[in-house]
Amino acid sequence: MNLSQQTQQTLTDAASNRHLDWLESEAIHIMREVAAECSNPVLLFSGGKDSVVLLRLAEKAFRPGPFPFPLMHIDTGHNFDEVITFRDRRVSELGEKLVVRLVEDSIRRGTVRLRNPATDSRNAAQAVTLLEAIEEFKFDACIGGARRDEEKARAKERIFSFRDEFGQWNPKAQRPELWDLYNTCVHSGQNIRVFPISNWTELDVWQYIEREQLALPSIYFAHQRDVIPRNGLLVPLTPLTPARDGEQVVSQQVRFRTVGDISCTCPVASEAATVADIIAETAITQITERGATRMDDQTSEASMEKRKKEGYF
Repeated sequence: MNLSQQTQQTLTDAASNRHLDWLESEAIHIMREVAAECSNPVLLFSGGKDSVVLLRLAEKAFRPGPFPFPLMHIDTGHNFDEVITFRDRRVSELGEKLVVRLVEDSIRRGTVRLRNPATDSRNAAQAVTLLEAIEEFKFDACIGGARRDEEKARAKERIFSFRDEFGQWNPKAQRPELWDLYNTCVHSGQNIRVFPISNWTELDVWQYIEREQLALPSIYFAHQRDVIPRNGLLVPLTPLTPARDGEQVVSQQVRFRTVGDISCTCPVASEAATVADIIAETAITQITERGATRMDDQTSEASMEKRKKEGYF
């Protein structure tokens, strides 16, 4: 490559990253606004790709000092081992405090009741444990990695999304956010859910991961796994998600677009072994990541909105 070609490539790379600079700047502004205006915020970190991006944004917003908030994970107990291992390693590298609260503890207290606690999905039950943790620590703002392009209900939500004293969300009673001005005033018992990357798309996230060279759990990349074709999804074969009578188990090259509770999270068929490969796949996909991978979102078109009204993140 000669000097002219190198210059042109540099200009092309700068132009292609310009939107990421804008998104990053907006997200850093939102995080600093939370730190300045809220008395006791927390950043939710699960080890997933969106929360990994949030950690990098927090580093850029507050380093070299410590984060002005702890990290918290609401753990269903039904997580992929690769994700939990990555979560603990990343927190250790950052030297930040991680608060973990378990859905299992809510089950023992009787605040969460499942027909079969050993096998039933605990995904929706996270809302109860989250509200209990908010009450325990008196958090007034929870920073999370939800994005509007993930699902219809999330597309309705503001960047600063208010919850009442019962932890519930009313999509018809949200505050305007004009000119990037955010109203952070809450009364006793109320709290805010804050989404710094709300305006990002799945493609933006992966492009940012590539640009920042961010590490991720291995299951985001193509690997061989036993899966069960079911209702248009590839259900991972695990003790929590066994094959049903008459179903066939196949070994297939897959990757996860999103990671969550094993009982409701499915991989997709993929050969993408690098971030660049994933970006190429994501650029042409026509199905949202939750639409392609979450069994619990397929129960009805309003399932996510119903869970959010009850306190789900």
